[in-house]
Amino acid sequence: MQDFLAKQFDDKFLWVPFLVAFGAGLYFIMPTEPDIKFMPVAFIASVVILLFAKLNLLFRAFMCFVCGFLYAAVYTHFIVDTPVLKYAMRDKDITATIIDTDASDDKTRLMLRVPASDLGLPRDANVRVTISDDADIPRVGDVISARAFLFPPAKIEAPETFDYARWAYFNNLTANGFIDNFTVISHDDAANINRLRDTIHNRADSFLTDGLVLGYKNSVPILHKQVWTTAGVGHIWSISGFHMTLIGGWLFAIFYFLFRGFGFLTRRIPARYTATICAWVLLFLYVCVSGFGVATWRAFLMTSVLFLALLLGRNAVSMRNISIAFLILFFVNPHFVTQPGFQLSFSAIFGLIWFFNDKNFTAKTRIAKIKNGIYAATMTAIVATIFTMPFIATHFNSVPLYGLVGNLILLPIFSIVIMPLVLLGTICAIFHGHLLLNMAMDVYNFAFLIANKIVDLPASNIMLPHIPTIAFICFILGLVFLILVKNVSDSKFWFYRRANYLLCAICVLVGITIVATRETPIFYATDDHELIGMVYDSRLEFNKARASNHYFAFNTFRKLNNEAAQGTNIRRKCPDGVCIYESEKWTLAYIQKFVPLHKNIVKLCRDENIDFIVSYFDISAPKCNHKILHNGFVIYKSGKIEHTPTNRWWNNPHE
Repeated sequence: MQDFLAKQFDDKFLWVPFLVAFGAGLYFIMPTEPDIKFMPVAFIASVVILLFAKLNLLFRAFMCFVCGFLYAAVYTHFIVDTPVLKYAMRDKDITATIIDTDASDDKTRLMLRVPASDLGLPRDANVRVTISDDADIPRVGDVISARAFLFPPAKIEAPETFDYARWAYFNNLTANGFIDNFTVISHDDAANINRLRDTIHNRADSFLTDGLVLGYKNSVPILHKQVWTTAGVGHIWSISGFHMTLIGGWLFAIFYFLFRGFGFLTRRIPARYTATICAWVLLFLYVCVSGFGVATWRAFLMTSVLFLALLLGRNAVSMRNISIAFLILFFVNPHFVTQPGFQLSFSAIFGLIWFFNDKNFTAKTRIAKIKNGIYAATMTAIVATIFTMPFIATHFNSVPLYGLVGNLILLPIFSIVIMPLVLLGTICAIFHGHLLLNMAMDVYNFAFLIANKIVDLPASNIMLPHIPTIAFICFILGLVFLILVKNVSDSKFWFYRRANYLLCAICVLVGITIVATRETPIFYATDDHELIGMVYDSRLEFNKARASNHYFAFNTFRKLNNEAAQGTNIRRKCPDGVCIYESEKWTLAYIQKFVPLHKNIVKLCRDENIDFIVSYFDISAPKCNHKILHNGFVIYKSGKIEHTPTNRWWNNPHE
């Protein structure tokens, strides 16, 4: 036991990223906003204690957790400066500057910078709007006047689900909506990166260039994107770690072998130094051309840390360097730890480094090298799939069953053929040459046929039940124990020789048990009670078939009820504006209009058979408040009520 514990202290630093991430995660999932009054001082004090005080190991670990929690709170309140829109604005005349565009096959999205005075906010705001498909697309930098219809980002629709309002707050987005009748007041004719992006988009005229070079999020037709996701390679359409690794590796290899040809130079400066610097500069140019999206620059920052390790003569791909990159990104924006892209990237990287850390691929014959290459490619896909599966299952409530097959077949096609053709073809398209892009499109169509074959296989996309936060934490702990717990190989006790596998298995089994025994809600209500969902015979029915301001609520409620997210909304009409929902243990009355409320509230309050009252209007009755439910919530079969946490800093306007 003593030898086992001593071995865990070999590299304590590797535990730090996970401890601070768990601390920040606790802050972000809290049901109410904690008191921030003394948190800045507490954060500074915790950092000082960590750096200078002599602490035992457990207390130091606890302080790392506390430090992560406090930093997330301080960052949210004092560093992020996104103004929050309180009410929807319709027919609002605005003057705005276009700061980004995102074209697709059906609509164009614009990111606008709107002056504070136009929206009545304390600061200028970024809003994302769509324009009609027949409108002329303005350029980035243009100033427009328009009639806008703007809506605050949707609040979290149910407990433990995606909080779009929080995501928007940390991504500097104040509102969504659409505009019509816009007029370009002035053009931006300056020669800058935005003009270059517009030129590339117009001359290439290819969604492959838009998606893989310019970083347009919605360039790929929606039906195609669904096929790629089900085939397990949907991540290729978001410029992130895959693209940074691929292009950075190509550039480094090209420059390395190029500089190796100049002996007089490499005798003075090692080829890896010049190759790393040149590769980094061109990679930075690629990031700028791609629009410098959050996922892109996050992956670029991580790649920069690895390039820096190469310059310093250190092992670039090591657990310590990845942990340093993790911490840098955490302190840049602690909200990253809640985002799927961040979690998927680092889970795959940590898993691959752990698996290949003790592998020796030294080979003397060509056949042996080929075998090693096939083995490495296969195991890379397998390990990455295993380590990312808990995160995919949690965030998307589904798992592409043949994702491993899709990665093994389709990723090489994109890596070796499509990406080089698109990059070189885009450069040629600037000078009006489209041959390479046309070739890339032919290869894309071939790969798409393969993806369709994979999707057509039986049970290609397995729907999973909602995974509660506590189960998700168990899965993460299992992976952490697997890669960080050190075994004692010469111990006579089996547990000490395989402790990481046993601890991982225990955590995973606990998580699966929690998911399997989880109680499913049978009644759902949004924060404003405009939309409710009721379960009848295991199927979810709603009080209306559509609600524009709760577009995602339908899908969220269906996923919680283990139904497909996309589908037809089943409507159940409320007779005379009042719905009575009866379950085995309780009865609920929903009142959706003012006249039925006025006529029925007294009777419903006095009715002893009615346990809960929900109204579209915010009401209060002194003798009936124990029945009246407010805000968003779900109700379980047992009668347990779980409220949706919408009273957080990113939900409320503040100066």
